[in-house]
Amino acid sequence: MVATNNHTKAEAKEEAKNLISPKDEMTEVTVTTEDLRVPKSSVVNRHGRSASFDRREIVIFSDFDGTIFLQDTGHILFDAHGCGSERRKVLDEQIKSGERTFREVSEEMWGSLNVPFEDGFEVMKTALDIDPDFREFHQFCVDNKIPFNVISAGLKPILRAVLDEFLGKKNSKNIDIISNDAEISRDGSEWKPVWRHNTPLGHDKAATIKEYRSTASSDSEDDQGPLIVFIGDGVSDLPAAREADVLFARKGLRLEEYCLEHRLPYIPFETFKDIQKDVTRIMAEDTHSKKSTGKAKYHNPRANFWRRMSSKQMVPMVIARTPVEERMYYWPEFSSVPRNATAIR
Repeated sequence: MVATNNHTKAEAKEEAKNLISPKDEMTEVTVTTEDLRVPKSSVVNRHGRSASFDRREIVIFSDFDGTIFLQDTGHILFDAHGCGSERRKVLDEQIKSGERTFREVSEEMWGSLNVPFEDGFEVMKTALDIDPDFREFHQFCVDNKIPFNVISAGLKPILRAVLDEFLGKKNSKNIDIISNDAEISRDGSEWKPVWRHNTPLGHDKAATIKEYRSTASSDSEDDQGPLIVFIGDGVSDLPAAREADVLFARKGLRLEEYCLEHRLPYIPFETFKDIQKDVTRIMAEDTHSKKSTGKAKYHNPRANFWRRMSSKQMVPMVIARTPVEERMYYWPEFSSVPRNATAIR
């Protein structure tokens, strides 16, 4: 996922100086999905020149439950006003085993709720803990004009209300939320997810990042596109993990296990303070590489390969591999037919 180039610590430190440091400082609900925010780097550094000329654009996508907040908003509600913790654990195991899809299980969980939105939110307020360093990290993103997007398998009205409560509406409005919408009855007797994608995941985070990468890269002058950072922790983050240029996984949880199992490059973190340090370093190294070689250092060749393919008028062949006749796609222009594979016309 990450390319390498020669870059001294002194050079990285000098590049990092140009970055701005953080400042010290219900009724029935139907929500429509907001557009992704496109990065616009216009920071003026201490040398008086616009950072947009020196720095590759960067955008951050972060999971919500278990990442920004240490608990899961849905689990808090299900345990207190829905199916209960024991049934929830059984349902979680059905997802892990593959017996049922994430979307099927989630619909049962949300459908079990019987509580008005306002009452359920009061329970979440007392049970949630925000990452101790997230506020400072978010201010770092604001100061450096780095778009920060929440990308979640949860429900948008809940996520927005929580961010408003813990960050204040003024700071919360700087964060775009890409998640599922919801229909919640006034008396709380019906909670219905409105899925972003018609897939077993409900919200395919990988598809969302691909959509963004394709759109942003088409406007890029050098065809490299922005540096995409993904931050996550759990099961719903697995598909998106392969689409980022830089991946952060919370230590000791399912996403880190997945990265180790599949030898997927990642950076472990305990709090957002760790992420801030690494993002500062990565931005400096990437800027130095781009200025000296014309190419970015942090670049996911797999994700960018699919972006290039989608931008070309190429039609893949469909092939079947024996003995299970599993179908797959390949581009004749870039590879030969795999062994034990037969083209399907």
